[in-house]
Amino acid sequence: MSFTTRPTLTGTVGMVSSTHWLASQAGMRMLELGGNAADGAVAAGLVLQVVEPHLNGPGGDLPLIVASADDPTPRVLCGQGPAPAGATPEHFASVGLDRVPGSGPLATAVPGAFEAWMVLLRDRGTMTARTVAEPALHYARHGHPVLERVSRTIETVQDLFEQDWPTSADLWLVDGRAPRPGSLLANPAWADTLERLLAEEDAADGGRERGVDAVRRAWSHGFVAEAVDAFARRAFRHSGGQVLPGVLSGQDLADFEATWEDAVTLDVAGHTIAKTGPWGQGPTLLQVLQMVDGLGQTDLDSVEGVHTLVEAWKLAMADREAWFGDSAEVPLGDLLDPGYAAQRAALVGATASREVRPGSPGGREPRLAALALATGGADVGDDATVGEPTVQRDGLTRGDTCHVDVVDRWGMLVSATPSGGWLQSSPTIPELGLCLGSRLQMMWLEQGLPSSLVPGRRPRTTLSPTLVLRDGIPVLACGTPGGDQQDQWQSVFLLRHLVGGLDLQEAIDAPVFHTTSFPGSFHPRATEPGVLVAESRLGEGTLSALRSRGHEVVEQGPWSLGRLCAVARDPRTGVLSAGANPRGMQGYAVGR
Repeated sequence: MSFTTRPTLTGTVGMVSSTHWLASQAGMRMLELGGNAADGAVAAGLVLQVVEPHLNGPGGDLPLIVASADDPTPRVLCGQGPAPAGATPEHFASVGLDRVPGSGPLATAVPGAFEAWMVLLRDRGTMTARTVAEPALHYARHGHPVLERVSRTIETVQDLFEQDWPTSADLWLVDGRAPRPGSLLANPAWADTLERLLAEEDAADGGRERGVDAVRRAWSHGFVAEAVDAFARRAFRHSGGQVLPGVLSGQDLADFEATWEDAVTLDVAGHTIAKTGPWGQGPTLLQVLQMVDGLGQTDLDSVEGVHTLVEAWKLAMADREAWFGDSAEVPLGDLLDPGYAAQRAALVGATASREVRPGSPGGREPRLAALALATGGADVGDDATVGEPTVQRDGLTRGDTCHVDVVDRWGMLVSATPSGGWLQSSPTIPELGLCLGSRLQMMWLEQGLPSSLVPGRRPRTTLSPTLVLRDGIPVLACGTPGGDQQDQWQSVFLLRHLVGGLDLQEAIDAPVFHTTSFPGSFHPRATEPGVLVAESRLGEGTLSALRSRGHEVVEQGPWSLGRLCAVARDPRTGVLSAGANPRGMQGYAVGR
């Protein structure tokens, strides 16, 4: 048995794995009280909004996938809000912008996270909103020991808060400075908001589902929507320095509902992998697994296996840039066709590619945004302009993300990746104690692209939960924060676990790597030609061999990339298992 940083947990009652130990324990509390995986996921998700405010919030986004032994067809719940009605290319042009800013009110999509958690609770859960919200309400009212990363994030944006976002300074600064790591940090305004929302459930007649819907109405048609509408009219500083109001309105919240849809699936290595639709980056994982499986290069302990996976990701991410989004037809059937996968796999050469090479699914001609080309997003040469990486070298984006997986004793699995609404993404709405998101930065103002800014259409999100089935039965839920790298890191985990035979914790602990040689999703949307970022534990021999193949290897610390969570269920025995990432020193799995 190989060394792991912690054991793979096993049990029969329930398992929760998330990016914060308090969220994991809150989810497990619901399972202990007799709730199911949906109840546990909502409780964990609401706690994440409080204890990881630099990574997600009620005003952010949420895609999730759920399936159960009784209802094994994986279903996606889309809590990715669309562009507001007023977010038109003409409006951005009228205020002198040629792209959506990376932060500030104009970067805001319609909030979807809180709405999606409530829809999951109503449709798949068994508990009331008050029961699952109790842990989050406690931490918001009485405080939680603040993470060092939260303190560091607030410290980084302290000048912005003091000079330009005073409502954020009022909430997040304590005695004029960032809160000390380990000190108790509360959010009384959000606690008050939660209490008002839950009071609507208490007053509702007609059963549990109607009570949850009453909470949703108070959010999207009531006092929350009214406060958002009024606040969006105020002008604040954006990432580019412009001081402008936003365009989000209360009507935008009223018009949005989180929706259920079919998952996109593909059979690989004896398993069925389920992902969101191409309004997210999820199907790229299916493309990559299909390519490396067809090439027979799935051994990530070999130089050839690492090289092949990295090169396959360059091809899939080029396709993402050309073909994925919600604003134009996506030829998904052609993109996942085995013949197309073989064509793309044939482009994997012996040396590292420095080009962005989208394919031609079904004979269609690819098109990239002009600004993607200007930031090194196509045939990259010596004259290309390459900006700073959109993902920091420690694997954390400027706002990053959370993740939670839950499995219950009855065989329901939930994989959820909440994000957005970061404390640093948009000024705090003081009456509500929440911030809006900045997902709109993933849309191009140039029209005619799948990811063009079109009111009512969803930005192409990086958020990418995963559910895995074997013989038609759900057996595994996994995911990770990490922006553009989410599916790259998941591909490493899945190949090591499903193909290599490592257990959950072994596969999570194994060395991780990724490439940034494609147009990034976050402002300024730059490409880093040929770059391969790797944990040093991959080994000097492997890293040296990769350099000899032309990879621009950026070596990181031994435990620096990825924040995988995973839970599983063996349908033959009913034994449940879970693992969590040690990197960042805050993710934990719990269960029994």
